[in-house]
Amino acid sequence: MATVPVLPESAQIQEAREKWKFNGSSRPDFADPPGPGQRSVWDFPRPPAIETVPQVLRVFNGRQLIAQTQRGVRVLETAGAPTYYFPPGDVEPGLLQFGDMASICEWKGVAQQIDVEGIRNAGWRYVRMFEPFVSIFEWPSFYPDKLLCFVDNKKVEPQPGGYYGGWVTADLAGPIKGGPGSSGW
Repeated sequence: MATVPVLPESAQIQEAREKWKFNGSSRPDFADPPGPGQRSVWDFPRPPAIETVPQVLRVFNGRQLIAQTQRGVRVLETAGAPTYYFPPGDVEPGLLQFGDMASICEWKGVAQQIDVEGIRNAGWRYVRMFEPFVSIFEWPSFYPDKLLCFVDNKKVEPQPGGYYGGWVTADLAGPIKGGPGSSGW
């Protein structure tokens, strides 16, 4: 296994972490109440938490299987749809191309863009990590607005706004960050 490059938690990172108004300890007045079998995204924690996923996760490019796992995890973060991650060994070999470093998450680390068979920026993986998230080092995640993504046999919807890669499922109550007017959540 590769050595995980761990990032220092600088003052700038701490400042970025402290800017969030909500942290899962209480729901804002505008939060939708969860219905039967739903979880409110406003109850998800900040800092985010990693949770194992018992369901089968699948990602397709059209009819071609890109990834499938029963060993996936998801990251839960206040106001966001969960992001799902695949163990690298559960991704079809040779289908992913790794690009430049694309972004930094103040909680997880530095992400590298993933292209999938000509679909640019179809996913990402973290390649430089903050200590609490080293367990998902180099685990791919995929954007459901670029690829077909499923939890068990249910197709997921993309998180609003096109920036975040969350998978929206029927068991979530929102509103979910990413759309217009949600940048301060």
